[in-house]
Amino acid sequence: MRYLAIDLGDKRTGMALGDAITRAALPAGVIEVPADRRNGEALLDALCEAVQTHLGATGELVIGLPLNMDGTQGPRAKGAIAMGERLAARTRLKVHYQDERLSTASADWSMARSGLTRGQKKARRDAIAAAEILREFLAGLPGTQSPDDAKE
Repeated sequence: MRYLAIDLGDKRTGMALGDAITRAALPAGVIEVPADRRNGEALLDALCEAVQTHLGATGELVIGLPLNMDGTQGPRAKGAIAMGERLAARTRLKVHYQDERLSTASADWSMARSGLTRGQKKARRDAIAAAEILREFLAGLPGTQSPDDAKE
């Protein structure tokens, strides 16, 4: 099964691709459409186009769920769920939600020693965060063994 992960943002939305066989997750680009343009329709249109390009009619979606640090759903999480429902209705693909707390911080940390300029990091941050979200999701699939478990 192939997955497209989506890290929704106010200005930029990151994407990553992965599959259940290799458990690999790779950044797949950034959509630079503000979430509030045309009441979210512009972003929804861009996401549907990206889904068609990357997955076609097969595969599943993983939406990053920005939970509060205490695990509760705030307005941003509810907005992500609403966008996921709209995306599912338009694409007819199954949508999963994955806790994305600290995914952007993880992306920043992974780029810290990359030698990239500030602008280059900004351009990649959201796609790398989406890849982190997808890695976490894939690690939680049945039959998955974490690297720490494999060492024991």
